[in-house]
Amino acid sequence: MQSLEVGLVPAPAREARLTRWLRRGSGILAHLVALGFTIFLTLLSRPGTSLFSWHPVFMALAFCLCVTEAILLFSPDHSPFFFCSRKSRIRLHWAGQTLAILCASLGLGFIISSRTRSELPHLVSWHSWVGTLTLLATGGQALCGLCLLCPRAARVSRVARLKLYHLTCGLVVYLMATVTVLLGMYSVWFQAQIKGVAWYLCLALPLYPALVIMHQISSSYLPRKKMEM
Repeated sequence: MQSLEVGLVPAPAREARLTRWLRRGSGILAHLVALGFTIFLTLLSRPGTSLFSWHPVFMALAFCLCVTEAILLFSPDHSPFFFCSRKSRIRLHWAGQTLAILCASLGLGFIISSRTRSELPHLVSWHSWVGTLTLLATGGQALCGLCLLCPRAARVSRVARLKLYHLTCGLVVYLMATVTVLLGMYSVWFQAQIKGVAWYLCLALPLYPALVIMHQISSSYLPRKKMEM
């Protein structure tokens, strides 16, 4: 005999629904953390008080907000643009990444100007070295994305393989950006203002969107792209 409980949702259905809501909740939290952390760094920097003060502002806008949102908008569970077609989301992705590159360029210009005016040497910390590599890798990713946007003009024959490379390298670049942000928290400027438990909390905040994005790309997109090759 089969025991049926009328009015009750089967356990597998309940688990699937719970998993879906957990993914959705974790994604919404990633959006909030990205926005909140960017606002926090902006307020902490007090933009306009010095040339250096604009560096963390524009870098936070570039990588903590724009790049994060440009990747999360492809999520099937928690994208704020879920109602848009994939073509529209690709355009939004390009807009976000273009804005990120613009902000990153401004942030780079301000830190170079600040250190030059103060007669301080450049590239003397892990933060600066990893940040420079991240900027170069971001430029490479933009060129790769441009080839995917116009494959015929770029004479790309194997689009599926290039998409796989773009996804994989994009994840690596985002993790590099996260490491750069974390290294920035070891700077004298940041540790002079944030100390104790608050410093450890700030250290954990950039990691959360990175974990969500890592799960999004590795579980949803990479397997599918490998099947398309």
